[in-house]
Amino acid sequence: MSLYLILNIASFIIPFLYSFEKKMQFSKRWKAFFPSLLISAAFFISWDIYFTKIGVWHFNPRYHTGIEIFGLPIEEWLFFFCIPYASLFIHFAFHYFLPKITISIKNVFRIYALIIVLVSPILILNWGKWYTTVNYSLLIILLTYTVINSPKILQTFFITFLIILIPFALVNGILTGSFIEQPVVYYNDLENLGFRLGTIPVEDIGYAFSMLLMTLVIMEKLENKEKKNEDSLVSR
Repeated sequence: MSLYLILNIASFIIPFLYSFEKKMQFSKRWKAFFPSLLISAAFFISWDIYFTKIGVWHFNPRYHTGIEIFGLPIEEWLFFFCIPYASLFIHFAFHYFLPKITISIKNVFRIYALIIVLVSPILILNWGKWYTTVNYSLLIILLTYTVINSPKILQTFFITFLIILIPFALVNGILTGSFIEQPVVYYNDLENLGFRLGTIPVEDIGYAFSMLLMTLVIMEKLENKEKKNEDSLVSR
C-alpha cells in the first residue's frame, strides 16, 4: 500500500466512524455535505490536473500506486474527498459541541480586512507565478463573496481553521517531504513564493482555506434551499 494512500485512509477513517456518533449525528447532514464536497472537489481536481500538466507540481511515483487518471495518481483524487471530509468534520464537531464559541460579525469583517491587506500586495507583486496568482486570487474572491453573502460561516470557520491547521500541517508536511526521504509532491518554486513553513509552501494554507470554505458555502446554499422547500410543503 502506498504512503499517500495510507495518509488518505488514516485521515478519513476516524472522522467517518464518528459521523454516526449519537449526539452529533453528522451523517444526517450528508445529503447536503456530499454534493457540496463533490462540487468543490471537481473544481480543485480540474485545477490540479492543469497545474500538473504545465509543471507547477508533480508526484513522486515512489509513494503512490502508479494508477493515474488524467495524469493524477488515484491517491490525489482521494485527497480531495478524504482530507476535506476529515477537516470539515472537525469544523462541524466544534460547532456542535461548542456552539457559543464564535467570533462577532464585526470581528469577522476585521479579520477579512486584515487578510485582504496582507494578501493583496503579495498577489500584485508576484502576479504571473501560477500557484501564487491562482491561489490568492481565489482566496480573495471566495472570502469576499462569503463575507458579503454568508458571514455567519466565518464566525466559526475562522476559529476551526486554526484547529484544522494542526492535522493539516502533519499530513501536508509528510506530503511535501517532512519525516521522509523525498517529497510525495514536488513543487516548482518558480511558480510560488519560494517561502515554506518547514517543507510546506506557504500558499498551501490559502489553498486549504479556500477548498474547505467553498464546500461550506455550497453546503449552506443547499441546506437553505432544502429548508425552503420543506417550509413550502408545510405551508400548503
